[in-house]
Amino acid sequence: MSEIPSADDLRRDDEVDDEEAWEAAQEAAKLLDTLRSEVTPTRVAMAGAVVLLFLVLAVSGWYWVLPRDAVTLETHYMQRGGHLLMTEIHNDGSRAITDVSLEIEFQTSDGEVIETMSLELAQVEGHTSISGDELEMMVIGYTVWDDYIIVVDLSYTDYSGQLRQESWPHNVGLWSQEIFFDKAERHFWPLD
Repeated sequence: MSEIPSADDLRRDDEVDDEEAWEAAQEAAKLLDTLRSEVTPTRVAMAGAVVLLFLVLAVSGWYWVLPRDAVTLETHYMQRGGHLLMTEIHNDGSRAITDVSLEIEFQTSDGEVIETMSLELAQVEGHTSISGDELEMMVIGYTVWDDYIIVVDLSYTDYSGQLRQESWPHNVGLWSQEIFFDKAERHFWPLD
């Protein structure tokens, strides 16, 4: 037969358990006091600043150092006493593009070329935009009530020596003002 523990035995076991719990609580309190004295708001702020600095360095390294190309053409079409086209080349890449050739055609909806504008540049540096009079075209003598097509052709040599060619057609005439953002295919080192 098994022996039934007496009330005194149960009290002793409870006292031992209480004493062990009290000692564990005391150890936890000491550890918490130690951590509280070691972890101060100033140290937390400094650690946050260091993490933020590493994030900023990583992003700026990608933006400024990592070889990549990111070419965008921004074309504005407006009806102002005719048809006005204004274009801007953005090289948001980290390296220069060379042998840049841009041609913009203003066509009827049947594909007949009415007017062209072209620009040839030896180089466009990284993080640079090009605009100006040579990237503006005014087409006079054609009604604003018809639909037209703008064809934008771009070719350039990227930082790795590859010839890149892009072409974007845009239907215009439905609205009196439209803006087009044409992005060339992006290339990143080492994914080329």
